This record gives sequence, structure tokens and C-alpha cells, in this order.
Amino acid sequence: MSGYELQRINGFLAGFARRQAEHTVDIPGGFAVFDDRFAESWSHNQVVVDRAGGDPDALPGLVDEVMGERPFRLVSVLDGEFGEACVAPFERAGFLHHTYLVMLHTGPVPADRPAGSGPTAEDVDLEAIRAPLSTRWRTLLPEAGDDVIDMLVDRRRTRWRGATRVQVLGSRAENGEVAAWGDLYLEPTLGIAQIEDVMTAGDHLRRGHADAVLATALRRAAAAGCGTRFLIADADDWPRRWYERRGFTAIGRSHGFQRT
Repeated sequence: MSGYELQRINGFLAGFARRQAEHTVDIPGGFAVFDDRFAESWSHNQVVVDRAGGDPDALPGLVDEVMGERPFRLVSVLDGEFGEACVAPFERAGFLHHTYLVMLHTGPVPADRPAGSGPTAEDVDLEAIRAPLSTRWRTLLPEAGDDVIDMLVDRRRTRWRGATRVQVLGSRAENGEVAAWGDLYLEPTLGIAQIEDVMTAGDHLRRGHADAVLATALRRAAAAGCGTRFLIADADDWPRRWYERRGFTAIGRSHGFQRT
């Protein structure tokens, strides 16, 4: 069953990347996505390998060819086994390798919290999370200018093209600020939902806000008829354990390769 779910999820991810792109270029085994409005955004200008069976040794050269003079390279290989075969060729070409887990929600859908029992989440817009998200990016990229920070925040709008329904959820602190937030991508006709970018502002950690966002996303996905609810987590980072405690199970891997 997990193999079938993984195939469906990888199809969703490939379709999502294509739909949000300004334009695409097909290559053997996959495609490149580009968005000149966000030319410095790696995720919006990358190669996606969504079909196994090509020549791993040829891929780094294909990537350089299709990416042209762009100053960075990002490659997402969705098939876990094929991605393993790509590690050595890409590392020889100077790429760094990252492994990601495809995590399927296999636990119960969280029940609604009684009123007054803790943080809750609601729909928010981009402007509501602009300040905390900008602060987060400035912490991660202290040398970046305001124009880069603005680009990293504004590029989230392009994700609204990726799925039939996209919802931004936020949990507010007592002072009204958005303390934690995340994206929910819904494809009800396919029965698939992805939860992405669940984040908490640094001064609101460990107060249940991220839990509220995640639980609300799971309930909404279930209510929309999405029996396949998943997220992507870094295989080597602590959030995967946090998600495991909340009913997510790793059912597969994908691979990322990057070079500057």
C-alpha cells in the first residue's frame, strides 16, 4: 500500500512543481521549472527528476545545460532508489546531497479542541505572516538585503497556482501576532493533501501554536476528502521526530542535490 501511496504523492509533487512554474523545459527523465520573477529563488528555478530509469551519470551535465548561466543548481529526484544511484555522479560534479522523507499521516485525525483549552488556528493571508516570516529569514540569512527577504516572502504567492486549493493557516498569540503558520495544499479530486512549511516564531516556541496549525490542517484535509495526507521532512533534522509523535510515518525518500 505504501508503494501505491508514494507513487500518488510523487505524481502530485511533480504536478505541483509544473503548475506553479512560470515556464518549464522538459529533459530526459524530468523537467526544469523557471520563474524569472523570483530569479534568486532556488525552489522556483530547479530541475525535477520524476521518472526513474535514465542514466544517472548523464544527469549533472543535463542539469548544467538546462540551467544555463544561473549561478546555482538545485535538483529534486523524487524516486528514492533512483536518487541513491544519482548520489555518486552528482557528488563527483561538486553537488551537495540531502535526503528527505516522505511522511504519510497514519494516525487518527486530531479532534477539535474545546474552546479555551489552548491555541487554535485560522485562515490568514500573506500580510499577516510577513513580519514573523521576514524575521525568520533574516535569522537564517543575516547577510541578505531587504530585497532578498521580500522576494523570499513574496514567492509564496506562486504556490497558490500549484494546487486546486491552497490555505495558509496561522495560530495567534494573545497579543494578536501570528505565532505559528503553515501551508495546506489540497487536491480533493485526487484525495491528496500536503502540509508544508509549518513554522513557529522564535519567541513563541513550545506553546502549542505549531500543534494547533498541524491539527487544523489535518482536520481540514480530512474534511475535504483527502485520505492521503503527507509532508516532506529532512531525514537528518529534528522535526521528523516531532511529526512522528503526531502520527506521521516515513514511507519513502527523495533526494536533493545543490551546488553554487
